[in-house]
Amino acid sequence: MAVTLAFDVYGTLIDTHGVVTRLQQLVGDKASDFSRTWRDKQLEYSFRRGLMQNYENFAVCTSNALDYTCSYHRAPLTEGQKEDLLGVYRVLPAFDDVADGLAQLEASDYRLYAFSNGSADAVEALLSAAGVRDSFIGVVSTDDLRSFKPNPAVYSHFLRQSGATGSSAWLVSSNPFDVIGAISAGMRAAWVRRSPEAIFDPWGVEPTITVESLRGLSERIAGYRPGVEA
Repeated sequence: MAVTLAFDVYGTLIDTHGVVTRLQQLVGDKASDFSRTWRDKQLEYSFRRGLMQNYENFAVCTSNALDYTCSYHRAPLTEGQKEDLLGVYRVLPAFDDVADGLAQLEASDYRLYAFSNGSADAVEALLSAAGVRDSFIGVVSTDDLRSFKPNPAVYSHFLRQSGATGSSAWLVSSNPFDVIGAISAGMRAAWVRRSPEAIFDPWGVEPTITVESLRGLSERIAGYRPGVEA
């Protein structure tokens, strides 16, 4: 059976800190810290809404997180400036290794899907703007279930939508919570650790493999053998 790969989008394929350049024009030296707070709160709000079953889509989580971040960093942006930032978030760039890594995987006949907390329309537009949409068979969104990763149901939803089984499906993500969620749901998972400073959550659940880049991921997955260090 062909191996199916579910690619996380925000933070794995797409650089969420690509907004820093625009932020520098608005908040100056606070830009990097502002970007990190915004991303952290975006994820926190999705976790909380998923647990509370008080669903709003990922775009709402992103907007609410921006409001919080402005207050936290005492950056009184106008509504127009906030809309501008949210617009930038819809056309963020891909990481430098993404195009090459996806091309290698396509050449090796892996089945590639984008799998995201974002709505299908938002992800389609984001991947198209980044120039990588054509690498994927399709986009699977947690929005279909009105929930978010790492709810086990969303990984089962991916398997149903892609026609894959847990033993033949891998999640590829830079987010440790996502990797742990996929493994807990019976999938395999590659953690993309682009920075040596990135820390994996010490939960006793380890990634199936760890890579520093999407370049070479094809060979690492092909060389994986259960119980043997890949």
